[in-house]
Amino acid sequence: MKREIMTTGDGSKTIHMPELNEHYHSKHGALQEARHVFIKTGLDFYRIEAEPGASKVRILEYGFGTGLNALLTVLHDHQLEIEYTGTEAFPITEEEVAAMDYGSLLDAEQLYKKLHDAQWETPSSITETFQLTKKQLNFEAIYYEAAFDLIYFDAFGPRTQPELWTLEIFEAAYKALASNGVLVTYCAAGQVRRN
Repeated sequence: MKREIMTTGDGSKTIHMPELNEHYHSKHGALQEARHVFIKTGLDFYRIEAEPGASKVRILEYGFGTGLNALLTVLHDHQLEIEYTGTEAFPITEEEVAAMDYGSLLDAEQLYKKLHDAQWETPSSITETFQLTKKQLNFEAIYYEAAFDLIYFDAFGPRTQPELWTLEIFEAAYKALASNGVLVTYCAAGQVRRN
């Protein structure tokens, strides 16, 4: 499927898939969206509300995509020990990684490169406090039991891929969460909230 690079409203880039008319991040601002949804209402909420004083967090990302959420997470808090598992069915290419230019934008070129250079299916130490495991999986194949504290659910929207937003997918996500775990997503559609 064809993928095009486009600049979003806040000057950061995203990938657009014309056949689906879908973007990897908000066309109004990829960086702004990721910071608000996944860092502020995800990571910060978990640390302040769900588990105040936590020294470690285990994160599962549905839809690793461009690696933006992982990069913002590793840059956000150097005192928190993070075990990050990013799942992606269709990894982006080296050319697309370079075109995103998030490393330059966030003054973290080496970190961004390290995230994408990490081998799939193998834990990699990105920093002293951030371990990344990338898994090439379809959402339907993601199965864990009480293994994560926080889930970043970053799938393409339910308009174009409703099969990623089913009750079965969310039941598996729920099982993957530990006690006091948090799932965060950008989507606020009524059926998605009910599921």
